[in-house]
Amino acid sequence: MGCIIVTGGQRGIGLGIARVLHGAGHAVAIVSESGDAGVIDAALAEIGPRAAHFRHDLRDTDRIPALLDSIAARMGAPHALVSNAGVGAPQRGDMLTLAPDAFDLVSGINLRGTFFLAQAVARRLVAAPADPYRSMVFVTSVSARMASEERAEYCMSKAGAAMMVALFARRLAQDGIGVFEIRPGIISSPMTAPVRERYDGRIRDGLVPARRWGLPEDVARAVLPLIEGRMAYSTGAVIPVDGGLSIPTL
Repeated sequence: MGCIIVTGGQRGIGLGIARVLHGAGHAVAIVSESGDAGVIDAALAEIGPRAAHFRHDLRDTDRIPALLDSIAARMGAPHALVSNAGVGAPQRGDMLTLAPDAFDLVSGINLRGTFFLAQAVARRLVAAPADPYRSMVFVTSVSARMASEERAEYCMSKAGAAMMVALFARRLAQDGIGVFEIRPGIISSPMTAPVRERYDGRIRDGLVPARRWGLPEDVARAVLPLIEGRMAYSTGAVIPVDGGLSIPTL
């Protein structure tokens, strides 16, 4: 039956997604730059026995074919990709002082590396049988539309990723491959841990209409039906998972 690739599946949102997919009966290949044995072993134990880890730096596009060959040899050909891995702004601050190194780091992972891995997976999905359902789900951010000038490089990368999803959706629709975008809001994860105190009070005061932090499982529950083809004719759909944060208000 093959497997589902989840990038950044060793922690946070990616781990929550991998856990839910595995619980629904899917084999999961988690891909991450991290080679921390303790983190990886803990993640695999939490996900379950039909999970394996493959180390890969998204910026190393030359190694993508070898990565996908390794996954296929060990777990069977992937029939879906959850493109979740990404980095935030290395340091929040005035966008007028944003350095090229920070811009290049974020765009190199969130855009360039993400695109070329998805491109390589898409080629294989096009050549694969239509059963099981083939799909790609991109986890972007409400920051694809909501501006935060203190982390401009991150917002620009997510806006570009949103267009990437639209392009893949149009290109792959003729092949029966579903492509979707999930936009998480303020999710409790290692990425948001440094700003936990900053947002606790604002969330309670109504910044998020649901008045709570999002959880990785909230994102995972949105991903599952997309991966399994239960929204196949909605290819290209953008789904916010943000407790109402991005609802336009007056």
